[in-house]
Amino acid sequence: MTHKLFIPGPVNVSKDVLLKMATPLIGHRSKDASILQKSISEKMKTLMHTNNEILLSTSSGSGLMEASVRSCTRNRAAIFSVGAFGHKWYEMAIANGITADLFSSELGKPTSPKQVDEVLSTGKYDLITITHNETSTGIMNPMEEISQVIKKYPEVIFCLDTVSSLGGVNINVDDLGVDICIASTQKCLGLPPGMSICSISQKAIEAAKKVKNRGFYLDLLKLYEYIQKKDYQYHSTPSLSHMFALDYQLDKILKEGLENRFTRHKQMANYVQQWAKENFDLFADEDYASYTVTTIKNTKNISVAQLNEKLSEYGYVISNGYGNLKEKTFRIGHMAETTLEEIQTLLSIIEKIIK
Repeated sequence: MTHKLFIPGPVNVSKDVLLKMATPLIGHRSKDASILQKSISEKMKTLMHTNNEILLSTSSGSGLMEASVRSCTRNRAAIFSVGAFGHKWYEMAIANGITADLFSSELGKPTSPKQVDEVLSTGKYDLITITHNETSTGIMNPMEEISQVIKKYPEVIFCLDTVSSLGGVNINVDDLGVDICIASTQKCLGLPPGMSICSISQKAIEAAKKVKNRGFYLDLLKLYEYIQKKDYQYHSTPSLSHMFALDYQLDKILKEGLENRFTRHKQMANYVQQWAKENFDLFADEDYASYTVTTIKNTKNISVAQLNEKLSEYGYVISNGYGNLKEKTFRIGHMAETTLEEIQTLLSIIEKIIK
């Protein structure tokens, strides 16, 4: 049975987008490949509201997260975490021999601008990482306020994880002053997993030039310089199948209208969060609850695993809590091409099961 996915990624992918993955292949050194990859970059700039260059990577978002901290940390990185994926960024830094410090918020609480200011004011850090939207806790950080603090420290490279929010939430990269903004295909962009995207500022490029050991496959400076010299082609073989689908899907996203898309995501989030408050409770601080995934406290001590077994009979699946939050919470994803009507149907089925 094919299941409708209401998890924090991967998401349900439209049939027409899936069919684009089956486009006959072309040479990745051909002019057509250059045209395709440049087309994606220009559309991503529109979605991200940026004039910065776009880099494509045949990897999950984790690949570009690791690449950013390895390529651009000259001395010491400040890693801010609101859950499991912020911690993962710290683990990546340490695994690559990067000197880094981890600054964690209480689970369910955001990173505060005050906390960021206190850390950066020490003058010890030349790179900072922030998770915009954390799928384990359902927190969405207040980026406008945080970005105003980071702008006080222009020497610091600002890396932002928007893996689970770009395409569902309005993120103005240039207004926020983000140097490296990272996204993945399998969440709000509505494609299969396997490709990630980032914007990169000239400031980040200049910082990377001062880092000796940036790796090879995911060296951001190498990727940047190669597409400049080779007309948007990459030094390693890319997933052209993903690129055919991404180029097509970006057209659909822009045709829907960015404000319409963002409004739809917010409406779904509001509906799920209101339902959660009436039937269970929200795990995240309500003022900072995500627009793309809701983490719900399991106040009734139901078996989330058994709930999913029952949902499976209807052709649906939600997500258990992540890590230590398993069975203590459960998560409902509402992103990409999901509609409010589909969310309403899912929640009515859950109500029927738990009663």
